[in-house]
Amino acid sequence: MVNLKNYNGVVKLFVLLLTFIAVISCAQKKYVITRIEGKQIGITDKNSEVADIENFIKPYRSKIDADLNKILANAPETIDKSGEWQTPMGNFLADITFEKSDNVFQMREKKSIDICLLNNGGIRSIIPKGDVTARTAYEVMPFENNAIVIALKADQIIEMISYIISEKKPHPLQGMTFTIDNNNQPKNILVQGKPLDDNTIYYVVTSDYLSNGGDNMLFFKKGVAQYNIDYKLRNIIIDYFMENKIITANKDVRISKE
Repeated sequence: MVNLKNYNGVVKLFVLLLTFIAVISCAQKKYVITRIEGKQIGITDKNSEVADIENFIKPYRSKIDADLNKILANAPETIDKSGEWQTPMGNFLADITFEKSDNVFQMREKKSIDICLLNNGGIRSIIPKGDVTARTAYEVMPFENNAIVIALKADQIIEMISYIISEKKPHPLQGMTFTIDNNNQPKNILVQGKPLDDNTIYYVVTSDYLSNGGDNMLFFKKGVAQYNIDYKLRNIIIDYFMENKIITANKDVRISKE
């Protein structure tokens, strides 16, 4: 006679086994990368794959070249980076960044920009005499930096001036003038033609890179407010070229030394 108790136990184990197998088979499979293969393509005219790539991007390159080479304005003379405390190129960039950013800032925030400070190292080229194109703007400012307005107290403006003096570089400056005395200290500090006021908040436009303490401009990180006006510095240059057919630079003195 069959032992039903043992038989039922075997059936139960068999059902459990089938259930386990079904669950495993239905589970989501996980794939693991075990090997990556690649092939190096030589950059030669004889390589058919390179030719295919070149043919694919040619229409896009032609369109981009046409846009970049379109004449936007003319520079009667070269705007260069020569100068000890300020340069024609630095003055030009500070002036147009101030002007274009101030238009946006006034419209959005109903406030006016007081000062523009950029960095000399961010200027990567000059504006040569002759036709000026969008490519010129990309050569001068190849970075994707945005204009940022930082609200600073008078103490931070003093830190800014001390930084400029210690750096001994012609950082682009607009809206503020001062004199460096024989003791290497600032005097005759004027912002928008008025003496520095301890009770005034000053709005300074700069790049997002510098606003985060880039080039060791740590005073910007002490700002009491920050406004991103969503305007790339390069686009400021291009827009200015398109709106002003003759490109010149102010050569006025902003920082003088006794």
